[in-house]
Amino acid sequence: MWAGVGATADGAAAYEEQLARYSEPWRKYHTVQHLRECLVAFESAAHLAARPAEVEAGLWFHDAVYELRRSDNEEQSARLAECVLSNAGAPREVGARVATLVLATRHTASPESIDEQLLVDIDLSILGATESRFAEYERQIREEYSFVPEVVFREKRRALLRSFIARPRIYSTQHFSGLLEQQARVNLARAADKNAA
Repeated sequence: MWAGVGATADGAAAYEEQLARYSEPWRKYHTVQHLRECLVAFESAAHLAARPAEVEAGLWFHDAVYELRRSDNEEQSARLAECVLSNAGAPREVGARVATLVLATRHTASPESIDEQLLVDIDLSILGATESRFAEYERQIREEYSFVPEVVFREKRRALLRSFIARPRIYSTQHFSGLLEQQARVNLARAADKNAA
C-alpha cells in the first residue's frame, strides 16, 4: 500500500503510529480489531477499487483520530492522512483523494465514487457480521460510550440503527450487498428492538 500511494519515505514509523492510535485505551470497538477486520474485508474486494492502494490507505486512516467527545474525528483523521502521506513523499493529489475517502466514513451522505462506496461498505461490514460478532460489537460500542447515561444511549443508538434500516440499501456495492445485506438487516432489527426495551 505504501508504495502504491507513491510514498518514498520509510513507512515503519507511520505504521507504528497508526497501531498506537488504534490501541488507545478508551477505544473498545474502534481498535486494531476493527482495523484488521476492515483490511481482511478489503482483501476480498480490492479488485473492485479504481485505486486500491488509496482505499487501503483510507482504511488505515479512517478512525486514526477517535476522541469520544468530539464530533470532527473524520475531519481530523482526513487531515492526518494528508499530512502523513505528504511527509512520506506521496503526491499531493493522492493525499487529497485519501482524505476524501476518510471523510466519506462520516456516513452523512451516499458515497459517490466506487472507491468511496467500497471503503464505506467495508467500514459498515460489521453490521452484517455473524450474530455473535455483532453482539460483541454492540457491547464494545456501549463500553466505548460508557459515560453516556443508559436512557440517552438507548435513544440515540436506536435512532442510528433505524436510520440504517430505513435505507433502501445499506451497502452500495453489489459485492457487499450480496454478502451482507440480509444479515445486516436481521442484526439491526434485533439491536433496535433491544434498545427500545
